[in-house]
Amino acid sequence: MPSHPDLASEQAHVALAYERLAATRAAAEQALRAALGQGGIGTPQALVERDVMVANALERIERLGVGDEAICFGRIDRDDGEAYHIGRLAVADVDHTPLVIDWRVPAAEPFYRATGRHPMGLWRRRHLVTDGRRVVDLEDELFGPTTAGQAGPEGNGENAAGDGRLAGPATLLAALERSRTGFMRDIVATVQAEQDQIIRAPLTGVLVVQGGPGTGKTAVALHRAAYLLYTHRFLLERQGVLVVGPNRLFLRYIEQVLPSLGETGVHLATPASLVPEVTPTGTEPIDVARLKGDGRMAAVVAKAVRDRERPLRRGVEVPFGRRVLRLAARDTAEIVSTARRRSGPHNARRRLVERLLFDRLHEQWVSAEGAEGLSVEEMGRVLRREPEVFEALERMWPVLTPMQLLHDLFGARPLLELAGAGLRPEERAALHRPRRASLEDVAWTPADMALLDEARHRLGPARGKDELRTYGHIVVDEAQDLSPMQLRMLTRRSLSGSMTVVGDLAQATGTWAASTWDDVVRHLEPRRGWQLVGLSVNYRTPSEIMAVADRVLAAAVPGARPPRSVRSTGATPRFVRCDPPALPACVAEVAAAQAASGGTIAVVCAVSQRDDLAEALRVAEVDFGDATRRGLSAPVTLVDVGMVKGLEFDVVIVVSPARLVAESAQGPRSLYVALTRATRRLVVVHAEDLPSIMGEP
Repeated sequence: MPSHPDLASEQAHVALAYERLAATRAAAEQALRAALGQGGIGTPQALVERDVMVANALERIERLGVGDEAICFGRIDRDDGEAYHIGRLAVADVDHTPLVIDWRVPAAEPFYRATGRHPMGLWRRRHLVTDGRRVVDLEDELFGPTTAGQAGPEGNGENAAGDGRLAGPATLLAALERSRTGFMRDIVATVQAEQDQIIRAPLTGVLVVQGGPGTGKTAVALHRAAYLLYTHRFLLERQGVLVVGPNRLFLRYIEQVLPSLGETGVHLATPASLVPEVTPTGTEPIDVARLKGDGRMAAVVAKAVRDRERPLRRGVEVPFGRRVLRLAARDTAEIVSTARRRSGPHNARRRLVERLLFDRLHEQWVSAEGAEGLSVEEMGRVLRREPEVFEALERMWPVLTPMQLLHDLFGARPLLELAGAGLRPEERAALHRPRRASLEDVAWTPADMALLDEARHRLGPARGKDELRTYGHIVVDEAQDLSPMQLRMLTRRSLSGSMTVVGDLAQATGTWAASTWDDVVRHLEPRRGWQLVGLSVNYRTPSEIMAVADRVLAAAVPGARPPRSVRSTGATPRFVRCDPPALPACVAEVAAAQAASGGTIAVVCAVSQRDDLAEALRVAEVDFGDATRRGLSAPVTLVDVGMVKGLEFDVVIVVSPARLVAESAQGPRSLYVALTRATRRLVVVHAEDLPSIMGEP
């Protein structure tokens, strides 16, 4: 088959772009060396200027690094004769004429959005198929009155018709057919129109993206973060961008996407890691975890803090010099009442309580002595060390950490009765747990993290300036699984209410499973409104696998509409039945056979099966990694169904679907998630009957 006649000229253009990129990077490295060569001498202003130069040079070098990714992946030709090459970053020749424009600039938008009905001023869109720095093929789409609704030069009448079909289908499908690695790739070269509309949406407000399996919602959210950082660089570099994912395995999986797009300053976190003082190590029943995530717990925490702001039951006598000063119970009631009326977190108002208390005692001193003699501040410095005063203050208004507050609350039934008046008796009983000898002995659970964060919000820092980090934009993935209390955590970290919230209600498998996006967004308290947009195309999961998964979805979420698969591999899912005692060995045998074909493989199981399957894989000498330890670095990954969401593999082996359903909080939905992780082949290994919701194999 003859090569495209423009292949040589495109190769020359790309080669020149790489040369200019190397020269620009070398200039930035030279600027860095020059700045570092100034050493530590000079005026303070000169040193500050040197530090700024170093920082700018380092940032420039970092942004100019594209690694092994293609610098240029497309071209658009306009009706007015202008042509632009589209790439990961802007590159210019020595005369500052653009060789490649950044994919995020407005001029590049038609590359992603143009259709036959709306060509956006284009007569041609070209996709460059590259292998490293080499251009190996070209795919052209032609626009204009003679091509609308007709097939282009590669037989593609799809996007040119403007009917929502694929842009650059051959290039897209080639990218989808590539073997996966342990990390998510960016999709900057193959972003489709409905994805680009989300990526380039305005910064303000809450944008909710509903997308089924394989629709690229995670990649779209990350590309949106890169786009917003480019478009609002001055604002967001100063305010920061936060990306929140469901677990650390997921964060490791996506961690290379933004650097590949030239953005390295984004903070990645799980909901639990937003509370850095504590690492959750404990477990608890599902119903208790669900209760702790309930929005009513915000009132419980607030009341628990207020209950620690209390007057003394009896007055106290305070020796001071030759006199005994007396603080009556009614005095402490007035002090506490005054402090409660002031705004601000609990710990910050401790100073007010101390001042009011010292004022009362100082008045007595002045009245008895007939003259002031010493100031309130001087008296306070002395009295603060007196045991009677310290104990009175700790009783009236103790300085508390979030851990202390919750440890006391959950460990004392009377405190739970007071703070949990809005809960049912059985719910208050479920929250109680034995006190530990010290806070270091407490096994905090994942559901405790949001309560600790709520307590921190109410209490304020116990000492110093431990301020909460906030962000100019927050990206939240798998948001359908977040509890109301976790959503409140994110709201507190948003400076302006600007968020991108992505997920799939049909894949809600956590302790909390939202039925509508309204249920999610109301806890985010959108200050500038919110918008719901959808993704409708499944790029990952072949239609043969989705035929099985769709039956599960219909039973799990009646009425849910699955995304449309664009790929067919011809490989129908395999079902392997074995005797119960031989199940682990059978799974290991299947995994070994699949590994021989290459690609990434996941063995998805219930938590209760993980140890037995790990031992069987070791005995069979299968090179595998446990997702909780090695992440996704091995050819075969053993992962329980609760951690597999958001990941994708070439081959997925689903073990014991009936057990997955029985042991998961949202059983049928968990099975749906497990079945939709594969890009090529699906194997189901089971010893018991398959769940009826799967239909006939």
